[in-house]
Amino acid sequence: MGQIDIFNGDADGICALQQLRLHTPFDSQLITGIKRDIRLMDHITPQKGDSITVLDISLDRNRAALIRALGQQIHVTWFDHHYAGDIPDSPCLSAHIDTSAETCTSLLVNSHLNGAHLAWAVVGAFGDNLHDAASQAALPLNLSAEPLAQLRQLGECINYNGYGTSLDDLHFHPETLYRLIHPHSEPFSFIHESPAFQQLSDGYAEDMIHARASAPYLESDSTAIYMLPDTPWARRASGMLGNELARNNPRHAHAIISATGEGYFRVSVRAPLNNREHAETLCMQFPTGGGRKAAAGINELPESALDRFIKAFQETYRK
Repeated sequence: MGQIDIFNGDADGICALQQLRLHTPFDSQLITGIKRDIRLMDHITPQKGDSITVLDISLDRNRAALIRALGQQIHVTWFDHHYAGDIPDSPCLSAHIDTSAETCTSLLVNSHLNGAHLAWAVVGAFGDNLHDAASQAALPLNLSAEPLAQLRQLGECINYNGYGTSLDDLHFHPETLYRLIHPHSEPFSFIHESPAFQQLSDGYAEDMIHARASAPYLESDSTAIYMLPDTPWARRASGMLGNELARNNPRHAHAIISATGEGYFRVSVRAPLNNREHAETLCMQFPTGGGRKAAAGINELPESALDRFIKAFQETYRK
């Protein structure tokens, strides 16, 4: 019998788990990976008597493995905000799923824990590019502008660490980063005491210099498409570039298309901030696509499908 914690390797997944395990400590088995590695339940072989907690990955993309676990009478607790599809009706499943565009897994966990570790929920929401929701959630903390900006920077740095096509692209394996974070009951002690924060902050700043120098590949009055090269900085910065562009141009939808050198592209889509809709339905038109209403992606878009994607993207967000 044991506890298995399965979590997305981005800021939202890490900060959601941080809240739960500060509140209810377990020496659990940790299963995570790069941000786009979301079929994480396939990585486990649970035994009867185990308990599983799943954070910030799509139930729909893990349905078969979930049904197998429920069939073994294994209790599964699931917190998420991505497209879920039909949720299995089982007494062994406790599902906390909300796909609205203004929430994230960290905020769902915060609500479940009645704000017990609110600062970490705020970090997770900032990392998920929900800046308005994060600032609103942070009001009970009574923070001035500078410490609130530090929470935002931390969220963005943790999130940045999750992007890449393989673990080799990352500064830290997400499990390692979580273990570095976990001893800190408050984010500010991690910011001020951990060398990992400075490493992430420096790496993020350096990679974004390259990313911000990128010019649009195609642009209209409602959309912008960027093409990034097959380089480590581009793989790390692609998602954060999309987030930044969305904040700076809230009426535009953005697509970041990254070359892989393997016959396909990796795609990140950001819906306009003033209309956080349709990103996941757009990306789910392609076999490896998924996500949520405001932000989604395609893991492997064949080069032969690039024109079809561009057309679908522009039609989805045409004014």
